[in-house]
Formats: sequence, C-alpha cells, structure tokens
Amino acid sequence: MEGLDFVSFLFRWLHVLSGVMWIGLLWYFNFVQIPSMPKIPDDQKPAVGKVIAPTALFWFRWGAMATIVTGLILAMLNGYFIEAVAIGFTDDGVSTAIGIGMWLGAIMWFNVWFVIWPAQKRALGIVDADADAKKASARTAMLFSRTNTMLSLPMLFCMVSAQNPWYF
Repeated sequence: MEGLDFVSFLFRWLHVLSGVMWIGLLWYFNFVQIPSMPKIPDDQKPAVGKVIAPTALFWFRWGAMATIVTGLILAMLNGYFIEAVAIGFTDDGVSTAIGIGMWLGAIMWFNVWFVIWPAQKRALGIVDADADAKKASARTAMLFSRTNTMLSLPMLFCMVSAQNPWYF
C-alpha cells in the first residue's frame, strides 16, 4: 500500500472499529440492559444507572461520533462523497447503497447526540429533572434507541452491499 491507499485503509479500519463499538453498545442497550432492568432488584438499580449506564453511554455516543467522522473522511478519500450524499442520483446508481447507508448512519448519529443523550442525561439524573420529566425522558431515549436498532439493520446491509456491488 502506498500513500493515499494506506490512509484510506487506516480510515476504513477506524470506521469499522468505531462502528463495532457504536452498534455493539446499541445492541447491548436494546437486547441486554433494557430487557434486564425489570429483573434487577430495586436496591441494585442505582449501580446500573449511576455507574454502568453513564460509562456505556460515553462510549456509545463517542463511538457514534468516531463512526460518522471516519466514514465521511473515508468517503472523501475514496472519491464518492458527493455521489453517496446524492444517493447515487449523480452516478447512475453506483453509489446508491453506500449513500443510503450513510444517510441512515447520519440519522442514527443525530438521534444519539440530539435525542438519546439529552434524554438519558435527564433520565439518569445527570442533569436536574423532576420525576415526570425523568420518566418521559427514559421513554424517549428508549424509543429512539429502538428506532436506531431497527435502522442499524438496513444501514449495515447497505454498507456491506456497497462493497459487493453484484447485489444491486
């Protein structure tokens, strides 16, 4: 590998690593933590809410940030940024799959930073909120997290499919 090829490889590797962290934690929250919370005795729940969840949410949101930043850099380095953002309308559909995947990832990133994280700060008591606001915020965070979980499947399919164009 030379020059730009190595840089592109490096950013693809960083993109995959950060994506694994982000989506792995997303799936942890939705398939492990949320369903397990009703089974945890009330006296033990503060350990989850005060220790485990804030740490997991830190890595979750920064995994999301690293994934989108490295993905955008990768698209620019590989010369398909404009075509992907245009969802393939500028290149006879060649960039449709990666474009859909990028847009789904961007929506998910937005949900993490501007809906889920602010709601979780209220729900976990990181910022002051009354009991009703905490309850409503927990529900909002859960619903948007579930939305991201559902979006993650077509997003991952599109990202992988873009690397194997014979699917389209």
